[in-house]
Amino acid sequence: MNEADRFSPERCPRLIVKVGSALIVDQDGEVREDWLRTLVQDIAERRKQGQEITVVSSGAIALGARRLGLPGGGRNSLEDAQASAARGQIALAQVWAGLLDEQNLQAAQVLVTLGDLEDRRRYLNAAATLSRLLSLDVIPIVNENDTVATERIRFGDNDRLAARVAQAANGDGVILLSDVDGLYDKNPTHHDDAKFIPVIRNIDDIEGMADGRSASGMGSGGMVSKIEAARIATTVGADLAIVSGHPDHALRVFAETGRGSVFVGEGTAGARKAWLAGGLTDEGVVIIDQGAVDALRNGNSLLPAGAIRIEGKFQRGDLVTIVDSKHNKIARGLVEYDYVDAARIIGRRSEDIPRILGYAPRSALVHRSHMAVL
Repeated sequence: MNEADRFSPERCPRLIVKVGSALIVDQDGEVREDWLRTLVQDIAERRKQGQEITVVSSGAIALGARRLGLPGGGRNSLEDAQASAARGQIALAQVWAGLLDEQNLQAAQVLVTLGDLEDRRRYLNAAATLSRLLSLDVIPIVNENDTVATERIRFGDNDRLAARVAQAANGDGVILLSDVDGLYDKNPTHHDDAKFIPVIRNIDDIEGMADGRSASGMGSGGMVSKIEAARIATTVGADLAIVSGHPDHALRVFAETGRGSVFVGEGTAGARKAWLAGGLTDEGVVIIDQGAVDALRNGNSLLPAGAIRIEGKFQRGDLVTIVDSKHNKIARGLVEYDYVDAARIIGRRSEDIPRILGYAPRSALVHRSHMAVL
């Protein structure tokens, strides 16, 4: 089997594509617009085939540094990086929007910080925004918000960000378009006998093969960050590929040749939610009736009508345990309401909730996308 088939529209309904700085911005600090146009054409073709795509785009700092005349690609200091990002993000968004518009596609800019995807409440907001944009046939263009990130509180590279976005967006696959064509058993720049590794099923076996250097000197990542991204993606059930972005139509070339290193996800959609199932202390309990138990086990969300009572003073985004009337554990998930509003709507029909709360409600008490059935 061509391992690239794992990322086809048929097998990968929701794909995250990360594009490295060296691919988007040349050594003079200008956008490689002709190359980027071919990538956008690939994205448009996949979108026509039904694949939902989110782009994680590097390049803002490198682009902004050129426009501000800052040395070192804008990375000589945190202040330079923040200023470069502020200037470059506008230019980068304009380029993406213009090229996608040529393909009759809309772009939306999504800037996130580490805290947005690590804090559970903010994670829910980011996840909801991404899902809604994709449902509206929009291509989200995601980048780290380097204008406010600090050295201690940031992703630091867009490889790991792409993997986190895959988690938030329920992505089925991640393609890292890079200045390298995959993983080798040793650095091919320094070793002529380096062997290419096309498929990786156990990351622990290859962890020591990488170094942290970016081949171009323009980006902030290296092979170490890509392997860390692969660990994040695969443990939530998504496949991840490291692919050369140098050729025109890089996604098409990958699909046709299969050239790249593919890290195979460790499970099905159940594994994607494994982090919810264990290891975290819940902030409350929701007791549900038998009808809701059956609904959850059939893959549905928990609606307020199925809840009998709640325990604990949880906030929206906190982890709660869902139990039946005998306190048997049924599921764990991130709750969509704080305990005050949840108490007001349990047992009530969906059409009654706007009147009770006085605002448009969330679709569920605990949405299936943020729930692990035990």
